[in-house]
Amino acid sequence: MEKNNNEKAVTKDEPEVKHMGIKAMPFVIGNETFEKLGTIGTSSNLLVYLTTVFNMKSITATTLVNVFNGTTNFATLLGAFLCDTYFGRYKTLGFACVASFLGMLVLTLTAAVSKLHPPSCEQNASCTDATPWQLAFLFSGLGLLVVGAGGIRPCNLAFGADQFNPNTESGKRGLASFFNWYYFTFTFAMMVSLTIIVYVQSNVSWAWGLAIPAFMMLLSCILFFMGSRIYVKVKPEGSALTSAVRVTVAALKKRRLQLPEQPWVSLFNYVPTGSINSKISHTDQFRILDKAAIITNEDKINLDGSTATPWKLCSLQEVEQVKCLLRVVPIWISTIIYYVAMVQQQTYTVFQALQSDRRLGNTGFKIPAASYIVFNMVALTIWIPIYDRLIVPALRRRTGKEGGITILQKMGFGMVLAIITMVVSAVVEEKRRSLALSHPIGIEERRGAISSMSGFWFIPQLGLIGLSEAFTAIAQVEFYYKQVPENMRSIGGSFLFVGMAMSNYFSSGLVSIVHHTSKGSSMGDWLPEDLNKGKLDYFYYMVAALEVLNFGYFIVLSRWFKYKGSDDSASEVGMENMQSQKHLV
Repeated sequence: MEKNNNEKAVTKDEPEVKHMGIKAMPFVIGNETFEKLGTIGTSSNLLVYLTTVFNMKSITATTLVNVFNGTTNFATLLGAFLCDTYFGRYKTLGFACVASFLGMLVLTLTAAVSKLHPPSCEQNASCTDATPWQLAFLFSGLGLLVVGAGGIRPCNLAFGADQFNPNTESGKRGLASFFNWYYFTFTFAMMVSLTIIVYVQSNVSWAWGLAIPAFMMLLSCILFFMGSRIYVKVKPEGSALTSAVRVTVAALKKRRLQLPEQPWVSLFNYVPTGSINSKISHTDQFRILDKAAIITNEDKINLDGSTATPWKLCSLQEVEQVKCLLRVVPIWISTIIYYVAMVQQQTYTVFQALQSDRRLGNTGFKIPAASYIVFNMVALTIWIPIYDRLIVPALRRRTGKEGGITILQKMGFGMVLAIITMVVSAVVEEKRRSLALSHPIGIEERRGAISSMSGFWFIPQLGLIGLSEAFTAIAQVEFYYKQVPENMRSIGGSFLFVGMAMSNYFSSGLVSIVHHTSKGSSMGDWLPEDLNKGKLDYFYYMVAALEVLNFGYFIVLSRWFKYKGSDDSASEVGMENMQSQKHLV
């Protein structure tokens, strides 16, 4: 067991933690890469699968996919709670990987076995709906995927980061690099899934197209368990959320008490032996919570120094851990608004491409409208290695910070790029609509005239949002890992996915409001089926304005925010100042 700041001795019952760092990465990164290839390869074309193989109506399939995606993202909260409280990351990941593989195997069987799906519409004069037991088999596969994602998504990042020693120079640099490469694997998996796997599913066979992701998930499971002997396995400490509730209740009970002049000296500050949580200095934010650590005559203390009345007296460390969580939430809210810009590039850009010239030179081949999103991922994939290997070392030498710049600075720079993205998108849309009205080259069925503007004009905005994502999204992953208490890191990991889900819901509501309110205006509907009759560029400018307001909100929060273990809001604390003891499973 490593020593913490208090130089705790290593006992015979607690073996020393050996961080394998880079040596564990082939298993960790390999597991994550194949897991993402399997998961994304299965879900990216799910809408088409439900409508073509299970003969579902578009509205039914869309609803099912939205419910599936929403449930999957929100399941990460439950998975993170169970992981941090009861099972630990290793056991949770092992169980979730197997659940995901079984879910993909079930979906593969629904395509490969004719009795597990309805006859195709081509074989019958009319389409036959799936039988209840066929749907039950399908839903069981989707349910297993929800269970798998609920355990994998919030835990795999924290589990990978656990393999690095935060108290050594190589460990700190390896950890900073890991966050970049973690997101790189996600982008790589998206690119492969949206090209190769989707092509196999659509043009070769659904059975083979779903079998490939299932095989990838099997490889993920194998790689994960192969590294079992060298992993650092952090033991859960019980419910961190219960501790947060206790602090709140105790503070409310003592709300009429006066705070001491020197709370860091007078308040109850018991630190349990071997806690995985780092020791945090007292901060003056949310001072009302400090009252939970005021010792009164009614409070009882055990012989080992711990409180005997945890719902009346909490330690200063418990109070500061709750403060860490409260400081993260406002930043998390700002990222929900940020992702609105990303959602537009994944939805309305596709509709724009449908009414643009998608021909590839003189070959006659038309690029699928949805495939333009790949340029977003190409930009991100190219940028991450350049940033990690060239720019970060240069910035590190200049600023002395491990990441080159602070986490919040990375997030802020990405938000600025998102604003520029929406302005560029509006300018491009204005040009597309103008050419569609003056120089159309054809008609898109159920929509309208096709603009003579090349679809390649969408590359700048997609590249910009890819760079934006490389800064803000990756920084967000690192932020949640470092700024929440160690025993809540899996819950922190779930914030990313819950934030994305909330952003999708917010964006859907925004589109619906604009669509219905602009119908009765003098300019007409901004977002009609035929974009040539609308004002999509106005909508983009509105999103840009929303992003500007959000950036202002973020700047105010950044000045107020205090990094964990820091005495002021300007500096970010290195991992060497956030040491903790890690219990092995």
